[in-house]
This record gives sequence, structure tokens and C-alpha cells, in this order.
Amino acid sequence: MSSLTSAVAAVITDAAGRVLLCQQSQGHRLWCLPGGRIRQAESPVHAAIRDIREETGLETHMVDVVGIYQLTGDACGEDMPDVLKYVFRGQIDGGEASVNSPGRICWLSWHDPEALPGPMTPVARAAIADAVAGRSGVLRHVERDSEPEIPDAAEPEPLAVAAS
Repeated sequence: MSSLTSAVAAVITDAAGRVLLCQQSQGHRLWCLPGGRIRQAESPVHAAIRDIREETGLETHMVDVVGIYQLTGDACGEDMPDVLKYVFRGQIDGGEASVNSPGRICWLSWHDPEALPGPMTPVARAAIADAVAGRSGVLRHVERDSEPEIPDAAEPEPLAVAAS
């Protein structure tokens, strides 16, 4: 069995029902939900609030748990740790959305759940589908995707980022 890492993310939507997504700065530049790793002695809820603030500048609170997703598989290479990711449904309390962690994310934008960008992390795809369907408390096993092609240097046009 591989090592296990714990992480958090949140599905945050605006008034139009669009989902806030981050594009990773490193590697394959996958689109993902805002969030990150849980620090030692930190609760998943506090980790989500802290990481979202660090990445986006937004103050949020977590409404409920969309699900807990166990990410496994060696499709991206051997020795990848399994990840247990707590995904919350979050709401914005204030702040101005902006890329605050350029070493971790390079883009922050709103997307219609029916027109999501790619490539996207498998946990983000599963959690968004569960959130849009109104599910809460889902327990789901998710397999890693095989490595996608690294995108060209051309950047997507960012969408207007506004708090809902």
C-alpha cells in the first residue's frame, strides 16, 4: 500500500451557478478546485478555509461535505501517494478573488459546470458532478487519469472573477 496524504477542496459557485476553478502552475497545469493539504493538527474545515484564502484571497465558510474522495492509481507514475480528499460545498463571505499563490496556481476563473476546462483533476470532475446533482456525504473511490499532454504556453482567457 502506498502512503496516504490528506487534502481538502471546495466547490464554490457564483449566483449564475458557475464553479470557481484554479489552474495549477506546475506539471500538467490541471484545473482543480481551490484547496490544498491538511496541516498537522488542523481540521479539514479549517484547512479548506485557510487554503482557499491563501490561493484566492476569498473569505469563505463551508456549508456541508459534498464527499470524501480516495484518489488512487499509478496512471501518472509509480510511488504516487493515495490522497484522501475532503470536498466541501463552500460559500463566499467576502474578499476579492485573485491569484494569491502564483507558485501553486496560475489562473482562477468561473466555469459553467456543463462546460468545464481540461485537463481537470479526476477528483474535481467527480466532486463537481456530485455537487451539481445536489449530493452530500458521498464516499467515492477515484482513479488517477493517465498523464495528459502539457499544455502550450498560450493562456486561456480568464473569465471575470467576482464574488457571488
